[in-house]
Amino acid sequence: MSNKLIIISGPSGSGQDSVIEGLAKLIPFDRVITTTTRSMRPTESNGHPYYFISRDEFAKKIENKEFFEYAKHYNDNFYGVTNEEINKAEMCDKVVIWKIDYQGVMDVKKKLPNIPAILIIAPIDVLEERIKNRDGVAGEYLKDRMNYTKKWLKHTDIYDYRIENQNGRLNETIQAVKAIIDKITRI
Repeated sequence: MSNKLIIISGPSGSGQDSVIEGLAKLIPFDRVITTTTRSMRPTESNGHPYYFISRDEFAKKIENKEFFEYAKHYNDNFYGVTNEEINKAEMCDKVVIWKIDYQGVMDVKKKLPNIPAILIIAPIDVLEERIKNRDGVAGEYLKDRMNYTKKWLKHTDIYDYRIENQNGRLNETIQAVKAIIDKITRI
């Protein structure tokens, strides 16, 4: 496995997507695209940011052993990365960013123990506030998101690097992640 395949991970509200968007302005990279059974949102299209398929199609891919890893998430949908996506990443001569949750990191680390994983994190109260502000949610949905986040925070030891994305310091966070990527890819 190339040292150019790098995991960036973080719970909802951590800013992992904002960090990845910021990195795109600083370094050329490709992305591992995850397949999901969740519904496509109005601003999304197939392949951006996910491949969207039905539960039946996902089950067939599981049966045919087409997934490198997959998991069921808090929202009762499945997410997984196909072997084909991993093969594309291995063939790429650029850095390849793999955005994945903690369950996926645990699975991937069993198969690829040397893959570097960067955790983007913030204090739990900040994560909750960001989710409320971004998604405009409350009640049961917010409770489910926060329970999932608390589970996530019990597994921070699986990561090789940890960066705190403090409020108002996104650019610093992006630069810190870039420095890690620069170090990893120079090895």
